[in-house]
Amino acid sequence: MATFTVVVGDPETGLAHQLEAEGQDANRFIGKSIGEEVDGSAVGLDGYTLEITGGSDNAGRPHNKTVAGSRLQEVLMKERQTGYKPGRDGERRRITARGREMSDETAQINVTVAEAGDESVESLLGLEGDDEDE
Repeated sequence: MATFTVVVGDPETGLAHQLEAEGQDANRFIGKSIGEEVDGSAVGLDGYTLEITGGSDNAGRPHNKTVAGSRLQEVLMKERQTGYKPGRDGERRRITARGREMSDETAQINVTVAEAGDESVESLLGLEGDDEDE
């Protein structure tokens, strides 16, 4: 069975939360590509819709939306994008990246909230009240 770390970015609050998806919940992510939407109940966010924005495998290689499938491929990168920051103008480099489709080799999946539910993310995760005013 697959197990993923799912990093949920909440654009409303600007916070990111690391959650675990395993078993049947993790299977909801397998076969989905970057840009597709997933039901938030897979990570305990009932009523939310999450959009996949990226991810990485166990070795830290990023998913690249220009590579089809879930395989590893060397991609010639010319400009700044996920996994590559050129040091000077015109610099190109061949980088090994994983395809845009999530698979059981994926270790981390990055998502953002596409449609919010009735309750806040913090209340669904049981994190309300953890903020201490000093």
